[in-house]
Amino acid sequence: MREQITALRREMKSRGIFAYIVMTEDFHGSEYVGAYFKLREYLSGFTGSAGTLVVTENKAALWTDGRYFIQAAAELSGSGIALMRQGEPETPSIADFLRREMSENSALGFDGRAVRASFALNLRRTLREKSIAFKTDEDLGGIVWSDHPALSAAPVFALPERFCGLSRSEKLAKIREKMRLEKADCLAVSELSEIAWTLNLRGGDVDYNPVFLSFMLVFENNVRLFAERSIFGDDIVGTLYDDGVEILPYNDIYFALSELDCSVWCDPKAVNFRFWSALENAKVVGKTAPIELMKACKNASEISAEKSAHIKDGVALTRFMRWLKTAVQSEKVTEISAAEKLEEFRKQGADYLGQSFEPIMAYGAHGAIVHYSATEETNAVLKTRGLLLSDTGGHYMDGTTDITRTFVLGELSSEEKRAFTLVLAAHLELLGAVFPKGVRGSTLDGIARKPLWDHGFDFKHGTGHGVGFLLNVHEGPQRISWHAANDAPLAEGMITSDEPGLYFEGKFGIRHESLVLCEKSKHEGFLKFSPLTCVPFDRDGIDKTLLTNEQISRLNEYHNRVRETLSPLLSEEEREWLAELTKPI
Repeated sequence: MREQITALRREMKSRGIFAYIVMTEDFHGSEYVGAYFKLREYLSGFTGSAGTLVVTENKAALWTDGRYFIQAAAELSGSGIALMRQGEPETPSIADFLRREMSENSALGFDGRAVRASFALNLRRTLREKSIAFKTDEDLGGIVWSDHPALSAAPVFALPERFCGLSRSEKLAKIREKMRLEKADCLAVSELSEIAWTLNLRGGDVDYNPVFLSFMLVFENNVRLFAERSIFGDDIVGTLYDDGVEILPYNDIYFALSELDCSVWCDPKAVNFRFWSALENAKVVGKTAPIELMKACKNASEISAEKSAHIKDGVALTRFMRWLKTAVQSEKVTEISAAEKLEEFRKQGADYLGQSFEPIMAYGAHGAIVHYSATEETNAVLKTRGLLLSDTGGHYMDGTTDITRTFVLGELSSEEKRAFTLVLAAHLELLGAVFPKGVRGSTLDGIARKPLWDHGFDFKHGTGHGVGFLLNVHEGPQRISWHAANDAPLAEGMITSDEPGLYFEGKFGIRHESLVLCEKSKHEGFLKFSPLTCVPFDRDGIDKTLLTNEQISRLNEYHNRVRETLSPLLSEEEREWLAELTKPI
């Protein structure tokens, strides 16, 4: 057993705690978290971005989803921690596991600031029959983690209004309209991207997400922003003050919530348990906050800016693809050096700010690990054969990108070429979807999967996720996945990924991903997708006989758009290369 787990158990025993839960979240439920919040990684050794560790007196188990099964199995090997494959029929939920393992009248502990309210409330319902005591102020990580990093306090910057489309005061006015309809006196917000979007500010407190640690209470005539004062320049403080926004200490939020005795709009799925519990004197309107949908449906200025960001990104990726296919023939290129080279090309784009998530550059068998991240120990040398799966993204001042292309480095097996083409067919089917307003992503998911299902193939991750405007690369409320529960209908202005894949453990993996904009179709009352990503697919991997005429036409149309858009921005040699790559098949 890992010594970190042993140390945790000592602290549990001294406090009379039978079981302890550690989630992969900060105090705001963020997907990616800063170093301060990586307790689960410290305790378990599992480095993936999603997972929950449960430690009891005599067992330890970690739940994660299908993206991480291969990675988690490798990283947990020899740790004494059992891997619980979330979503598999034989895997119990965390609540059912605890109900089975915990004895009556025993105690369950966790840090209530780092566990979502909805999750904790479900646990309470499930464990009520066993009279389990909840100890929710137990931050044992602060005790067992001797070199615990400090809480981030990165500077905040203002996003130019020409990109935002709406001023801070205009956004607050729209939010207050929604509050009046719900008869809510206060909107309590914990989700960091919602706060950043509302205030037209961005920060650097969360890995890969340009947000800042904060909570926000919106009232009819003022806003209370709970954050570290030192991260704001005096000019930003002044503009916030002009819009009725007062900055208060970050940790004062819980006391402020406990003093509210009015009608408070608060979503238990979007706040931590301590946040929710502090509202004991309030009349709570427990539903999704209005900001989520407002943020997801990009306005005209945001859409225009995103198109600009994707063109810059397309130039970088196209130059990278040309470099890669030449470089592997004559020099040593590794997964890490390839990722670094792509970053060099991206940095040449105007207003580039950094990566939107940890880059995935996965060669050969590594491509079957959905969220593979190369390390010095695993860093593969690229050969002149097989496939390189490249899933990367960037933040520009005018938008966020997320793009996956699978590159052919040399000779392919018939199995690789077949899989490459079938995934492309799936991608093109979703790209061409036309659907009535009100349709949800869970309905569209089957359109993408059908070319794979027809051949007996499937993949475990979702087909699409929302993407923020210079915000989180994964955002709701829309998703494209048949596993999605309560996913929102697709709506005009939403930016969503189109990313089917196929993965063969120990052999190779393929994913083709572009971001698409949801917009009006030529048919009244119908919507369609328009591609934002402007990067060619590698024709060397395509078996034309596996594509329908409609899919071929759609691919040729896309490649023509890429060529016309990027050519004026490339050198003569690059234009000639792109013309050859994108000629009709």
